[in-house]
Amino acid sequence: MKNLILVFFVLFTMAASAQKFANLALTPPMGWNSWNKFQCNVSENLIKGAADQLVSTGMRDAGYEYVVIDDCWQIGRDSMGFIVADPVRFPSGIKALADYIHSKGLKFGIYSCAGTKTCAGRPGGRGHEFQDAYMYAKWGVDYLKYDWCSSDGQNQKESYKLMSTKLKEAGRPIVFSLCEWGGSKPWEWAREVGHLWRTTGDIANCFDCEQKHTGYSNWGAMKILDMHKDTRQYAGPGRWNDPDMLQVGNGMKVNEDRAHFSMWCMLAAPLMAGNDLKNMSLQTQEILTNPDAIDINQDALGIQGLKYKSEEGLETWVKPLANGDWAICFLNRTPITKTIEFDWLKNVVNDDFAKRRLDASVETFRIKDVWSKKELGNTKKALKAEVPSNDVQMFRLSLVK
Repeated sequence: MKNLILVFFVLFTMAASAQKFANLALTPPMGWNSWNKFQCNVSENLIKGAADQLVSTGMRDAGYEYVVIDDCWQIGRDSMGFIVADPVRFPSGIKALADYIHSKGLKFGIYSCAGTKTCAGRPGGRGHEFQDAYMYAKWGVDYLKYDWCSSDGQNQKESYKLMSTKLKEAGRPIVFSLCEWGGSKPWEWAREVGHLWRTTGDIANCFDCEQKHTGYSNWGAMKILDMHKDTRQYAGPGRWNDPDMLQVGNGMKVNEDRAHFSMWCMLAAPLMAGNDLKNMSLQTQEILTNPDAIDINQDALGIQGLKYKSEEGLETWVKPLANGDWAICFLNRTPITKTIEFDWLKNVVNDDFAKRRLDASVETFRIKDVWSKKELGNTKKALKAEVPSNDVQMFRLSLVK
């Protein structure tokens, strides 16, 4: 009888842990990650400072909740095989750092790798999945980014499924971010394994370029955007296509940052800022905290946007939203200003995947300019506007009931 009770307790605990795991990331995760700006130059003080800045700049209140330390926090393993943080850079230890971040009303994220080593050559997770998941839970980790370097001979699906299982067994709800760069098409299989999965190689700090390296490339924001044409059916609450972290504030022009951020919002992509929060410009701050853009990204339906049309470098994207609303974004990828003359009555959008139809001859919508914050009347009248080079015009259509 005691054995039956024990078995029941174990099964109940595992089921409860799996349920906690499944109910995470019902909207695209938002936060800050150290890699894009600081790479290996991470420390306890840097991460604490990032948490402080998320609070003082209003980013926490805008929805950015995860503070994620990327590669290079770890230095080795102890005699029992448990991961060890760099004692010089993190003298108080990871648990104390997580506690500090939690005290700010934020959540703590950490990085590891499915291979034997991380991409920066630090100890990876292969063969230590149970130990690492146990330590992450003990430390109070809320988010794990799991990379794919030094993984020769490994199978993506099996490696990530193993870590997913160990995280669930550890019992702490942890958002699991798969980062194998889209090589095995994780959007087709990772729905039950993690909460988000990288769809491409790493993002570059440029608008529309390819940075070639030996054996791989980094991609500009527009190049990554083009790689998402066949992925929208896989996104939704608790399962997100991840086009990589934001480069907003890292050196592109303001209009390019605005376009980059807008399209990530239209894609229902995770919004992980990667800039220097301490030295952030007001323009960067305003882009990252635009409430109307974030509302489009965080919409409860969780539907990834659809490219409705493209004409001579001017793209029109639509995104169905909750309560009958829509988002529409005009993206100008050319070196010259483009003029929009969009007759709502003549542009009927049929979104077969979302089972939604935008037809202004049947329903009327109020129009709000997301970036100017102006109300522009309704869809009974054609929209006329200019879109500067490498920029967007983005609108929310609110159904008049």
